[in-house]
Amino acid sequence: MTIHRAVVARVRPLTTTMVRITFHGEGLASFTSTGVGDEYVRLFLPHGPDRTDVSLPDPADNGGWRTPEGRPEAPVRTYTIRSARPETGEIDIDFVLHGHGTASGWAAAARPGDVIGLNSPTGLYGPPADLAWQVLVSDLSGLPAVGRLVENTPDHVTTRAVLEVPGPSCVQPLPDRPGVRTTWTYGGNGHGPSRLAELVGAAVPPGTDLTGGYVWVAGQTDALRAVRRYLRRELKLPAERFKVVGYWMPDGTSWTRRYEALPAAVRSELESMWADPADEPEDLAIRYEDRLSKLGL
Repeated sequence: MTIHRAVVARVRPLTTTMVRITFHGEGLASFTSTGVGDEYVRLFLPHGPDRTDVSLPDPADNGGWRTPEGRPEAPVRTYTIRSARPETGEIDIDFVLHGHGTASGWAAAARPGDVIGLNSPTGLYGPPADLAWQVLVSDLSGLPAVGRLVENTPDHVTTRAVLEVPGPSCVQPLPDRPGVRTTWTYGGNGHGPSRLAELVGAAVPPGTDLTGGYVWVAGQTDALRAVRRYLRRELKLPAERFKVVGYWMPDGTSWTRRYEALPAAVRSELESMWADPADEPEDLAIRYEDRLSKLGL
């Protein structure tokens, strides 16, 4: 893994709730994009008021990173790359502005010359070779990935995009591509109950001919538990026919505190669930999420 130093080149508001920040830098000239539409990176943000002072970590042997001795630990957040232009050493990342949170606060005040760090990207979207149609469902947090996925989709593939945003002022038209049908709904996103599970069920109802299909869903993490269960248990989709990606959790800091407050034996039980080689990863995820729900998480 490589940690890149990135400098803000431009800041452009997109809607009332989203801003696009373009980064450049010598390291980004060698930035290796996976080309996958939902590829993401870890952002290492300034730890203090100096917006150019970032404690860039060193890569670790285990594929992670470590903070240099004597340096403060940089706040880390995960974001999707909206577009990458390695030939010019630039990438775009779209930030949701929601009035709280480390990354959102940083983005709201971003200006050219600000510095962050970011690591090499990883993509999750992985449609089957026989892809003929796809359904993309997301709340506001997944909109950058949906936009790039639509841009990258071959013309022969039919795409249904269903997007839940807080309100009409948050609508951001998708790239104009053949075979794309988009539906916008209003709500969720921390302003009300998420309807992602309902939207997926309506877009891919029971009895749908799933031949050649792929379903990609992203957004509020706890709302996606029912989505994963529906796709895997009710529709019986093979793991290679769908991807469910949790992007955010309401009051994530409180959730982390409650998780860390669990008895050590319970946390050990949860962690050991992922070591079962007998289950498919999606089935393991369902078991894990069911256990979290029973624990009030």
